[in-house]
Amino acid sequence: MFSGDVQIAPQVTLLRGFAAPTDALIATIDEVARAAPFRHLQVPGGGRMSVAMTNTGPWGWHSDTTGYRYLAADPATGHAWPPMPAAFLRLARTAAKRCGFCDFTPDACLINRYAVEARMGTHRDYDEHDMQFPIVSVSIGLPAVFLWYGSERRGTPVKVPLEDGDVVVWGGMARAGYHGVRKIEAGRHSLTGALRYNLTFRRAAAG
Repeated sequence: MFSGDVQIAPQVTLLRGFAAPTDALIATIDEVARAAPFRHLQVPGGGRMSVAMTNTGPWGWHSDTTGYRYLAADPATGHAWPPMPAAFLRLARTAAKRCGFCDFTPDACLINRYAVEARMGTHRDYDEHDMQFPIVSVSIGLPAVFLWYGSERRGTPVKVPLEDGDVVVWGGMARAGYHGVRKIEAGRHSLTGALRYNLTFRRAAAG
């Protein structure tokens, strides 16, 4: 249940419980994954990401030894990514609007699947063509700790505990802020078992 806004940093807002209940979102993730299965991507340095990923929407984020980029088709199948579900689009737009970003229509949703011990290293979302649009990040399943560094990839981050249904939105001057997710601790969630999912909504194409 939605329990209010928490300001993490300027133009970085936690909407506690905004996406709850998440059971319908989980069912939709399963549908997307049947068409575009989760996979562990390589990073340019040759390593393998601990988080499994897939995409929905006109554009999908991809990583391999040649770099990071958006693709209009799933490289594993050659087919277009599954269409953006209406419920996903509605959630992203309403969360962004609540945080003051009224013209956000995402064309990409990166779906991350975290098993226990998986993590997301410190990074910034910087592969999009137009930085005027925010990032909307939805947490589902096992709890996690979101780390917000801000404009520099150093120092002590703000540590934000995230639960099922929490949404974090950042944009404006914070749009290129560095952030990450700590290793997922062992546990069991009533809907996702030993997994955490994250929906990251973005505007990949210009304007």
